[in-house]
Amino acid sequence: MKKFERFEPILTGNIEINHNLENILKILELGNDSEKIRILESQDQTDEPEILKKIVLTLDDKEIKVRGEAYSSLLLNKNEILDFLIGDLNTGSENMKCSILLILANRNETPSIPSVLNLVKDDSPHVRSCAIGALGHLKYQQNDSIFIEALSDPNIEVRKSALQAIIDLNVLVSKQKMNKILEEKDNEIKNMLSLIEK
Repeated sequence: MKKFERFEPILTGNIEINHNLENILKILELGNDSEKIRILESQDQTDEPEILKKIVLTLDDKEIKVRGEAYSSLLLNKNEILDFLIGDLNTGSENMKCSILLILANRNETPSIPSVLNLVKDDSPHVRSCAIGALGHLKYQQNDSIFIEALSDPNIEVRKSALQAIIDLNVLVSKQKMNKILEEKDNEIKNMLSLIEK
């Protein structure tokens, strides 16, 4: 009786890319959740353009665990992937935009600031909040008025992001604006205000 060796492909970096680019792309698009996660875990150092584009699109997957793995894969990637990240920043869904903004901030991608600035007036309050937060994290100080204006946003999360950026960047706030902020009933905002010297 002939013995057959069991073959398990090693899904690491370029080894799998060279042999199965088409298969990787197909799994990222049509695979089940565990297959997608396995592929995403193996591609955190890829520089293959087609795979990077597909990973960015996976930030909008219906399953949160898949989105989380796509986020980790892009965050940990040490290659120059800025163009792939900002490519879908203005056309993607709310989930995709927020995830990309967080990735850009956590990768300290300061060249992305012009693209991030385009989203501070986005229709989605979640996107606005992430954009303001990203600008604060990226230490954007060329135009402090962006943070001051965001303090008047109708959404409290946007106001919190703006206030955190103001604290982190030591932005000067007028007495009138400070009095307006002091009217907030939110405990988190009150705690944040205690960090600002009057």
